[in-house]
Amino acid sequence: MNIDSIVYPGEKRPLIPSSEEAGEEADSLMVKDGPVVAAYPRNPVIRRGQDPELFWMGKYGTDDEQDVTRIDIRSLYRHEHIQPDKLISRLYHAKTMADNQLDMSDMFANLREMDEIEKIEGWYTWPDNWKNRLIQGDSLLVMTSLLESEGMAGKVQCIYIDPPYGIKYGSNWQMRLNNRAVKDGDDADLSGEPEQIKAYRDTWELAIHSYLSYLRDRLLVAKELLSESGSVFVQISDENMHHVRELMDEVFGSDNFVNMICFLKTSGQTSGFISSTTDYLLWYAKDKLKAKYNKLYQERSNSSSNERYDMLENPDGTIRRLATTESQYTDAQLGGRRFRPMRLDSQGAGSDSTSEPYTYNGKTFHPLKGRHWSVATKFFDHIKSTGRFIASGETLEWKKYFADFPLVERTNIWLDTMLGAGKKYTVQTGATVIQRCILMTTDPGDLVLDPTCGSGTTANVAEQWGRRWITIDTSRIAINIAKTRVMREAFPYYKLYDEQRRDIRLGFIYKKVPHVTLKSIAKDEAPEIITLYDQPYVEGKRLRVAGPFTVETLQSFEPVVPEMLDAPVPEAGEVEQFETTIFQHLKSAGVRNGVRQEQAIFTRVERLPHAYLHAEGFYQAADGERKSYFHIGPKFGTVSKQAVNEAIKECRRRGDAEWLIILGFQFEDTIETQPVTTSMGSFMVTKTRMGDDLMQDGLLKKDKKAASFVTIGEPDIRLHREGENVIVEICGLDIYDPIKDEVKPRNVADIAYWTVDDDYDGSNFIVHQVFFCGGDHDEFDKWRRGLSNLVVNSARRNMEKTLKIELDEDAFARLYSFRSHPIQVIHAGQKIAVRVISQFGEECTKVLEV
Repeated sequence: MNIDSIVYPGEKRPLIPSSEEAGEEADSLMVKDGPVVAAYPRNPVIRRGQDPELFWMGKYGTDDEQDVTRIDIRSLYRHEHIQPDKLISRLYHAKTMADNQLDMSDMFANLREMDEIEKIEGWYTWPDNWKNRLIQGDSLLVMTSLLESEGMAGKVQCIYIDPPYGIKYGSNWQMRLNNRAVKDGDDADLSGEPEQIKAYRDTWELAIHSYLSYLRDRLLVAKELLSESGSVFVQISDENMHHVRELMDEVFGSDNFVNMICFLKTSGQTSGFISSTTDYLLWYAKDKLKAKYNKLYQERSNSSSNERYDMLENPDGTIRRLATTESQYTDAQLGGRRFRPMRLDSQGAGSDSTSEPYTYNGKTFHPLKGRHWSVATKFFDHIKSTGRFIASGETLEWKKYFADFPLVERTNIWLDTMLGAGKKYTVQTGATVIQRCILMTTDPGDLVLDPTCGSGTTANVAEQWGRRWITIDTSRIAINIAKTRVMREAFPYYKLYDEQRRDIRLGFIYKKVPHVTLKSIAKDEAPEIITLYDQPYVEGKRLRVAGPFTVETLQSFEPVVPEMLDAPVPEAGEVEQFETTIFQHLKSAGVRNGVRQEQAIFTRVERLPHAYLHAEGFYQAADGERKSYFHIGPKFGTVSKQAVNEAIKECRRRGDAEWLIILGFQFEDTIETQPVTTSMGSFMVTKTRMGDDLMQDGLLKKDKKAASFVTIGEPDIRLHREGENVIVEICGLDIYDPIKDEVKPRNVADIAYWTVDDDYDGSNFIVHQVFFCGGDHDEFDKWRRGLSNLVVNSARRNMEKTLKIELDEDAFARLYSFRSHPIQVIHAGQKIAVRVISQFGEECTKVLEV
């Protein structure tokens, strides 16, 4: 069965650890004593005091050392591995069972050849096969990691940035995967994600001044990632377009400004004045003299120049002017050849050969004063023989037929880009805009980077056109929308130039058209052949899905804790203020069990001078007062496995408490796969989710006054044995609703989707199965249509043969259920990992042993 995906055998990427192996890369990166810091000049082009310059508050800081931007270098971890062509293979009946076996060993050929020591020593130094990348984390930190840790300077061909257009809070933060009705300024639509809250607080502290610093820092790193022939596009509205252009002049140099593209975004939005219907793309090159550029064209019939071809030459040679109503008709419909009269002379004195008079139909013509013939008069007789001349009064002209070149080069005005219905994300750019940017500045196999992932449009477009891609977002919602969008997409199969070796770097086979010009007519030369880079030939007998990609996460650091937090200080720092707020909530609302609604109210909570046990608390039990310890995760980040282990060690050493409570907004994968409460012998360890209202202090119009600490139960997942196979069933999941600040026990309706790794190795979560139980039963329509077309095409080619492929309707039906496809038991001790994602983007993972 012809189900294909584009891979890049000639491209490599550094091997990085999985999220289960977090921390093992420290030796490779030499970051044992904390993060290494990279520094970039804040104004690499402008000569201060000499060139025009945009100033804003905080641009250079308060001393000379602030002339550089300093950024922590963090690690990236592989969170998931997804190979869509393997997923779709479960949805059709194969001729033999062997044909339907999922084999993903090719994704990890390097990993399985190395032992554990080799892997640890090889992080960031060993080459790995290229897989596209979807990364959750702050774009500045992620790009710096790619640049400094993975040596990707000069490796990116095109960067597309769609930053916030202004400094409004909350307008583009989608809280649920299946709800795009977001209202600006509504408490219910404020983000519940730590990274986004931090980005808002850091970025907009000084309004437009912070906004410019935010964008400047990201452009500085983006510039280093670009190849010498690379381009960057920044999408912006008219609100801050003038500031952003000045900023880009300073980062890239005004000489490297290429163009400003204006594109239609909406039918019109007005606030009492003239409607605004357009957004803008600021296009800069790394080096304009070396920039890659593929010209794009549009049908002339769709452009304003179409109306200029207002003359018709009938088959008998007679000529008439077209009526206005005939301007959209083709030559075949008109029964003749459309043309427009073109001047035969050009500006300038010219030479003797281009200034001689010429006699046509008994009348002598001269070039006008100060002008000359566009071609030498010795070629005029040949032009005359083609019937191209036409006299207009005292002027000799030539007929430029519409069919000579029925295309026109695209300009910087795009009027066909308005995004209609079907948006997948609150803020979403139409694919047409991004597609043109990618096609103009890249070739198949080139790398495209989008540090503002959103709904994943850039990744989707890059995948369709055979470009490698990396996309980044802080939002769990955005990452999950992009992930599911890419994994279930189906694309046309474009014919490769090198079909035998399948080397994508040689490109596709494109449609080509001749461009007939006056010069080619006069000299009787073959016309120039124009390549249409947006029109590759399609192979209808193949279905193409996305190539393999990884979902990755950014390393999270613990907050710095002073050795003596109870020492008197002039003014409490951010960490101390955060902890003080937590202590107040522990004493007022306590820790609540989300399912049974049990609560532990703490009568007193005291800060501890320890890096991992941050506080001790006392609560009343049936038999008297009990003691517990608290580990408080970072305000804007993820609770790490290392921090939990250190807290457990210290709690065990002290031996005077029965309960260790781990408070966090998010937890690393290895913590997520553990039970909510675990016995450590003399004490219990409980994972407890902190409420989002602790992050949103000062942002909400109304304080929710809700319980801020809730233990979330693990998913209820069961295995059913059926002969030699097992079936996974999702029976329930405690869903935390950050909008209502409540836990919905055993609620399966709020599950967005869930995935299964049939043979989990403890280090790499490989998506073997995916189910959209919370979907609208249309997520895989493109797969179904693609497979159906293949069946039809196969039938046409095998009229007298038994078909080798057949849609598995039961498998398609299971895509929207809570029961998995059958899983073959391969070996003793086989582990099955199940990852469940709620409508709020939260994940929980459970590992079962067969």
